[in-house]
Amino acid sequence: MSEGLVIIPTYNEIENIEAIIRTVFDLKKSYDILIVDDNSPDGTADNVRYLQKEFPKRLHLEVRTEKSGLGTAYIHGFKWALQKTYPFIFEMDADFSHKPGDLPRLHRACLNGADVAVGSRYKKGVNVVNWPLSRILLSYGASFYVKLITGMRVHDPTAGFVCYTREVLQTIDLDKVRFIGYAFQIEMKFRAYLKKFNIEEVSIIFTDRVNGKSKMSTSIIWEAIFGVIAMKFRSIFFKKSF
Repeated sequence: MSEGLVIIPTYNEIENIEAIIRTVFDLKKSYDILIVDDNSPDGTADNVRYLQKEFPKRLHLEVRTEKSGLGTAYIHGFKWALQKTYPFIFEMDADFSHKPGDLPRLHRACLNGADVAVGSRYKKGVNVVNWPLSRILLSYGASFYVKLITGMRVHDPTAGFVCYTREVLQTIDLDKVRFIGYAFQIEMKFRAYLKKFNIEEVSIIFTDRVNGKSKMSTSIIWEAIFGVIAMKFRSIFFKKSF
């Protein structure tokens, strides 16, 4: 019986998708997978459909019409998960930057009382492999900036390796989440923080992708920098609509 659902958003992940699916299914703990694919032209969804014949009850696929952003892909996945009975819902990348073997560690943190368990690159120093110094400084600096603006004591607020309890996703108004890029990760944690949920960090080692192309862009960075201030402003002055 599945102990949770792992949501993996994809766009042109043909080089990674079969391996990541099989690695998750090889874990001792049983997790289902939902792939949310943004109509990848490289055939990612077709590969998933082929694998569904092998894993008909554990592997699920939702294909959207176009590339619409990381945040909207996860919101789509969250709503799909809430229609089912999964007690724990995970976010994870397809490119092995998040190690599937760490899924049970995040799960355990929630079983032990966390409402949100964050796979943290910065809880114990800087645990990042294969990133240039410039990107490490940008990411670490962004984390400090987010803590300063929001007041959250989360070392890695931009982390995308997360376990949510069902209650968290039921409580947050998913239709009001605005960010679509990596700032989405900040907003979800901030909304959980405002709802007084217990956010705990689990130290992980993050390894940059080997196969495929990064989706990071300048617009995503600017969204995070200026959007965080706007988000904090809205949470103070427009509480009812936030």
